[in-house]
Amino acid sequence: MKIAVIGYSGNVNLPPIKSLEKTCELLGSEISKRGHILINGGTDGVMELVSKGASNAGGTVIGFLSEGEIGNRYLSMAIETGLDFLSRSVMMMYNADAVISVGGKVGTGLELFAAYVQSKPIVLLRGTGGWTDRIASVLIEGKYLDERKLTELKSVWKVDEALSVLEAVIEKT
Repeated sequence: MKIAVIGYSGNVNLPPIKSLEKTCELLGSEISKRGHILINGGTDGVMELVSKGASNAGGTVIGFLSEGEIGNRYLSMAIETGLDFLSRSVMMMYNADAVISVGGKVGTGLELFAAYVQSKPIVLLRGTGGWTDRIASVLIEGKYLDERKLTELKSVWKVDEALSVLEAVIEKT
């Protein structure tokens, strides 16, 4: 399975998130140990931290880069899309089988909506702040972004739960 991890870019040491670095590295490592491919935006912040965890565990990491960006050192493959950030984000969601959201700003919000419109399985790794926690409070029936109910957004609090939930959803399809 190709799992996209989306979340904060840049400085991830935002209060009150104290354990985000450890969480992201563990997430990347577990994705790899379970035999999945990690995809992300390929640069810094959450993307670099999960890439580091996946790479150190011997996994494959694919970064979808916006025009002019340089990928982080943990990528197995950097795809230079030549696209702006918004278009690159949508393209990345087309290439994902499932999505895990960690914190995040407006770009993460865009990626959540792009994944939802494409009916991708989405897991919110709660307690990581940003849009991941914010969006959980506005979900219809605690699961959906709109009345079409295209795909459920699942809330979890632990890395192993995130992967177990995705694997169960994919197994059903």
